Amino acid sequence: MEYEDQGEREPVGQRPEEEPGSGVVTAFGRQLKLLRVRAGLERATFGKLVGYAAQSIASFEQGRRIPPPRFIDQSDEVLGAGGVLIALKEEVARAQYPAFLRDAARLEAEALELFLYAVQAVPGLLQTEEYTRALLAMRRPLLDEDTIEQRVTARIARQDIFNRWPAPLMSFVIEEAVLRRPFGGKAVMRSVLEQILLIGQKRNVEIQAMPTDREDHAGVDGPFTLITRKGGDQVAYLEVQGRSILLTDRNEVRSVAARYGIIRSQALTPRETMGFIEKLLGEL
Repeated sequence: MEYEDQGEREPVGQRPEEEPGSGVVTAFGRQLKLLRVRAGLERATFGKLVGYAAQSIASFEQGRRIPPPRFIDQSDEVLGAGGVLIALKEEVARAQYPAFLRDAARLEAEALELFLYAVQAVPGLLQTEEYTRALLAMRRPLLDEDTIEQRVTARIARQDIFNRWPAPLMSFVIEEAVLRRPFGGKAVMRSVLEQILLIGQKRNVEIQAMPTDREDHAGVDGPFTLITRKGGDQVAYLEVQGRSILLTDRNEVRSVAARYGIIRSQALTPRETMGFIEKLLGEL
C-alpha cells in the first residue's frame, strides 16, 4: 500500500509506546514478564529457549520494542500460556504502524480486492527488506534504529497477504520514475525489481508501469489505494506528507475507482510491464 511509503513522520527517538493506541505493547510486556517469573525462568534462560538475547527480552517486557509474531508464538508455548499471549498477537502487530496507518493496514489485511497507484516509491507489498530499510533511513526527521527495524518487520510481514486463500485480487500501477529511482543503490534496486517480476507472475496480481512520456495521464491528483471489503463495499485511502484520509462516501469512492480504471488503461499492460522491468534490470 502506498500509504506507508509516504508518511511515518515522527520525532527523533520516538518509541512505539508513545503512540496513541499502543498501550497493548506495554500490556503484553507485563503479561510476558508475569508468565516468565511464574515459570521460574531468568531472562537469559528464557531468551535461549526462544532464540533472543536477555536484553531483547527486557525490551519486550518493558514495552520498548514490539515483539514479532514468531516470538509471541514461541513464548506462549515455552511458558505454557495456553494461548494468552497469542490472543494479543494481532493487536500487538497492529501497534507496529503509526497510529494514522492502523485502520488502513487492517483493511488491507482483510481486502477482497486491492488496487494501488504509486508515484513515489515501490509499494510496501512489493518491497524487499533492504529497499524498505533504505527508505526509512532517509526519513526526516530521522527515525531511530529500533523504530526502523520495527517498521521493516511490520512492512515485510504484510506480504503474508500473498499467501492468503482465497487470494485477493491485486492491481498495482507504478510510475516509471519509481522503477528507475535507485533508493539504497543499484544492488538494492535490482533486488526489488526482481521481486516485482516474481510477484507479477502470481495469478491474482497484475502490475503495470506508467511510462513517463504519456501525454494523457489521469493520475495527476496523486497516489491512492482502493480497497474492496467483504460485502463488496469499497473505500479509498489517500495520503500526503504524513496526513491520511480514508474515504467511505460512495460517490467519492466511485470517482476514485473510475480514475483508477482510466489510469490502468493508459499504463503499459502487465505483459509489457514485465518486459520493461527486465529491460531496466539489464541497465543496472
